[in-house]
Amino acid sequence: MVSHVTIPAAEVLESLPDWVTLIRAPNPGPMTLDGTNTWLLRAPGAGAVVVDPGPLDEGHLRAVAADGPVAAIILTHGHADHTEGVARLAELTGAPVYDPPVLEALEVDGVAVEPLATPGHTKDSVCFLVGYQGREIVLTGDTILGRGTTVVAWPDGDLGDYFGSLGRLARLDGRAALPGHGPALTDTGVAARFYRAHREARLEQVRAALAAGAGDAAEVVARVYADVDPSLWPAAEWSVRAQIDFLRRESHPPAGGLDAT
Repeated sequence: MVSHVTIPAAEVLESLPDWVTLIRAPNPGPMTLDGTNTWLLRAPGAGAVVVDPGPLDEGHLRAVAADGPVAAIILTHGHADHTEGVARLAELTGAPVYDPPVLEALEVDGVAVEPLATPGHTKDSVCFLVGYQGREIVLTGDTILGRGTTVVAWPDGDLGDYFGSLGRLARLDGRAALPGHGPALTDTGVAARFYRAHREARLEQVRAALAAGAGDAAEVVARVYADVDPSLWPAAEWSVRAQIDFLRRESHPPAGGLDAT
């Protein structure tokens, strides 16, 4: 039996590097956990790279701007809880905005930011491998969360792409994961492998539910996610639709087979 995951996928990081600052937005909820994490990456005395300004909350954005100067604003993906405040933060700071997917490296006073295309949660999802003075960390957005697991937001998100992205992140052992929601984790590789194993187990549950006669995504959710708070079932249905689509493509059924929609 695969249970709903509410714990971190790796050990929680006890302290951040001194060149990383977290300012958490006041938008907690079932999908955002404690709120959206806005990360500031800065060498001492230099301008900051802001990752995911978060929602359009004036107090939050002013707090980010006050920790400036801001040299650049970058985004892990286009969901509103990460991007709604972009224009206002750019107005407050004058910083340039790099819209997702950001596929060119960026360096600000020794802080090197390398984008990693990691589609799956969404088509435009990007993680950032960031290095400074010999230490590397990974900004994972919603591809890996600090607690629990993420959704594959079908039809924009794709499970096959997500498996590929987790495979790439699984090679980043020993590098802390700084997620879009929840606490920072000690090891991106460990978290990615946990996510992969959990998603594969869920996929087998979906396969079994379909074989047992579940007729659509909503019925699969009711069977497979029975241990999950029903308020999260709409999000679970996104992932189930992605899983049905994945299974359909995997088996290449004739026209007229089960439709993810």
